[in-house]
Order: sequence, then C-alpha cells, then structure tokens
Amino acid sequence: MPLISVLTAAHGDRADFLVEAGESLAAQVLPAGWEMEWVVQEDGEKPQLADAVTAFGFARHEAHGAALGAAATRNLALARVGGELLHVLDSDDLVVPNGLAVSIEAFRTRPWLHWVCGQADDLMPDGTRVPVSAMLPPGLIEPGMVSDHLTAYELPPIHPAGMTMRTLLTRAVGGWAGIPRNEDNSLLIAVTELSFGYLLPEVTWLHRKHEGQITTGPLYSDLVPTSLLVVRQRIAALREIGLQFPPPPPEKKAAG
Repeated sequence: MPLISVLTAAHGDRADFLVEAGESLAAQVLPAGWEMEWVVQEDGEKPQLADAVTAFGFARHEAHGAALGAAATRNLALARVGGELLHVLDSDDLVVPNGLAVSIEAFRTRPWLHWVCGQADDLMPDGTRVPVSAMLPPGLIEPGMVSDHLTAYELPPIHPAGMTMRTLLTRAVGGWAGIPRNEDNSLLIAVTELSFGYLLPEVTWLHRKHEGQITTGPLYSDLVPTSLLVVRQRIAALREIGLQFPPPPPEKKAAG
C-alpha cells in the first residue's frame, strides 16, 4: 500500500500541543489504499514525549538525547521515514481532517508533481481561525517562482509547514540546511527551484499562534540575516548550475 509519512521534530515542553497534533492526524480520512505513519523525533537532553506519541498506533517516537536544533532533528527523522510522500507537521500545528487526502489527490491527478502546498488558517489562542492571505494564486507553480518572491521580499510566498513533498527529492537535496534560522526555507527553496509544484486552493492546515512560538522570541531575529544569506546563496548556486526537472506534459483538453 502507498504510504504517506508525517514528520515532526519536537521538544519535551510541547507535549500538550503534540497530542493535539496527533489527534488531528488520527482524524485524517485518506484515499482508498493509502496508509499513514507519524515519525516523531524528539530534540533535547531529557526526552519526555515517548508516552504521548506512542499512544497513537500510527506513530513512532525516537529521542537522540541531545539539543541539536530543528534542522538536525528533522534530518534524523527523515532517515526514519518510509513513505513515498512526506508531509512536515510542526509540533504545535494541526492538519485539518481532509488535509492529507487533498494533497495526495493532487499527486495522483498530476503524477509529475514533486511538491504540493496547501493554504493555512492561523489558529488563535482563543480557538478562532483567521485566514492567511495567499501571496500566489492557486495552481501550477513553476520552478523559480518561490525563489523570486523570497529574493524580492525576504519572505517566501508559501509556508514550508504546508508542504507535502516527494521523499526521494527531499533526500536528494540534503533535507534541511544546518543553519540556525530559515532551515525550513532552505529546503523549500531547493525543492521549488528544481521542480514544478502545485498550490492548492483548499485550507489543509492550521498555524497555531501562541506565546511560546520560537519565531516570535526576542533572540530569534538576530540570526535571521546570516541564515537568509545561506538561502540566497543556494538560489544562486542552483541557477548557475542549471539543475531542473523537465517540464510537465501539456494538459489534455476535454473532449468536445
């Protein structure tokens, strides 16, 4: 049976959020014949999440017993996944009930795709949902479009946490770059610069807003400029080398 792997890097202080993430996965209704695994890699010197994760029968937990950071933790999880498709779920976010199914269907109808990204709603502390404005129209996204937007605005037009990718490509580009910030954008750029993808019109995930978000912490922004330089260098290098997957076949016109 085809398998989709959901990858989560987590820290011990996120147990409550992680359980909610697991519950959102348990509510998924996958297309016929598909199965799901949840691969959780715990970062930190004192593992605490095994019981919370293994309560879900589709989940596998591993802790490396050291503080390695998000990029290394995700890469260790990547070594453990078995699915042909890979969805990255942050420990404090949620997938809406049909989120994985919609992404899988996009790959089924367009087998030449290498990545699919869904829309998001912000999940506010009071439980309300606020739509996030899309920066690109839904549909086919050509190689380089995401990089162009990031170069111009220092912000990607799609969120890495909403992506489902082919596992083979994720491994081929080396997973997440070992930088302290923007490690998710480094992977996003590598995948979207090389291959065609698809931006879904549907909301597939919820981006939780809360006081403990790492990206809003006082020390987070200090290392952003240098990390962003690494991402820009990756864009330039990929373009200079000229690597790219072949374009998709032309869409068939409906009969009549």
